[in-house]
Amino acid sequence: MIDKAEASFIAKRWIILLVLFLARTAMAYQFQTVGALGPILVDALKIDFAWVGTLIGLYMLPGAIFALPGGLLGQRYGAKNLVLIGLSLMVAGGSLTATDSFPIVASGRLISGVGAVLINVVMTKMVTDWFASREIITAMSVFITSWPLGLAMGLFSFPVFAAAVSWSAAMFAAALGALICLVLVVLIYRDPPGTQAIANLSFRISMERHEWLLISFAGLIWSTYNAGLIVLISFMPEFFTTRGYSLIEASRVASLLGWILIPSGPLAGYMAERLDRPNLLMAGAFCVVALAAAALPWTSAPITLFVLIAVGIGLPPGLIMALPAQALRPENRSIGMGVYYTFYYVGMALLPALAGLARDVTGTPAATALFASTMMGISVLGLAGFRATQRRFAAE
Repeated sequence: MIDKAEASFIAKRWIILLVLFLARTAMAYQFQTVGALGPILVDALKIDFAWVGTLIGLYMLPGAIFALPGGLLGQRYGAKNLVLIGLSLMVAGGSLTATDSFPIVASGRLISGVGAVLINVVMTKMVTDWFASREIITAMSVFITSWPLGLAMGLFSFPVFAAAVSWSAAMFAAALGALICLVLVVLIYRDPPGTQAIANLSFRISMERHEWLLISFAGLIWSTYNAGLIVLISFMPEFFTTRGYSLIEASRVASLLGWILIPSGPLAGYMAERLDRPNLLMAGAFCVVALAAAALPWTSAPITLFVLIAVGIGLPPGLIMALPAQALRPENRSIGMGVYYTFYYVGMALLPALAGLARDVTGTPAATALFASTMMGISVLGLAGFRATQRRFAAE
């Protein structure tokens, strides 16, 4: 029997999850401005696709520098304060990207990226704090669907904004989304009861050796999985235009990756908790996506194969995001998530640009599909390393 206090706690934590979900959706929505408007930006800014990939990566580049300090700052000054600062930077940087000067657009992407890394690191820790005791995989699976939702919304709406008004209007729309979420966090978010009792209010790093190894493998998995996803979402619109689709039609096809992720992520998390088979779901999904992406350039039915990719890529995200809770003690969650996201941001800063370079060098969209396939293969190896490390330290 659930008493009133417990019922209130359960209701409150799902409201908190909704607020964090919306803030992360705004981050993904802003990130996707460049991917959705890539061919338009090539003409407007007089750049090539390697620079489009660089602009995509610039949003992630600050994470290579600020993820670990962000975890330390969240540990010392509180997660909510860091989220508010991060959303403010997203508003400011997003406004700067609405110009026709490439250096200013690049600067705006960097500023927005600093804000995004701050909220990404600490919001994952916030969700873990509220749900670590129960339903962590389900909560993370719901939380993670904010990313594909934002990406899909961007792919669907930004070309329409650009056609109806201008591409600059799309940039301002993304900044407005961040501003609305800033207000919601101010009004609604609160820390869970007992958080301060276990908080480590210092700049000291106290993780043990096995925590370092486990969180590093988890970060590698998250980095390569997302690199594969972003390469597919960002470069597949151009692939489908070579098959006779308009940019708006091609963007809508690519947005299937986001729309299918939205229901499949929470469903996969729920199933994994009930069946207790997370390894099977993750490894199987990585392999299916890797094989389908490798075959995509050569098939006569790309839409059918792309739907298979979208279904497979929707299964692992919540399961991957639950790995840090298995790797870290509660007092090390903030700094541990900083390490986790350092791996993620380094990969996301470099890998999309490499995919764009491969596209330019080879002269064919097939290169980006094969690149995404390789990323999924590396994710399988990272999962094997995580579980092997768990078993070894459990035996010791």
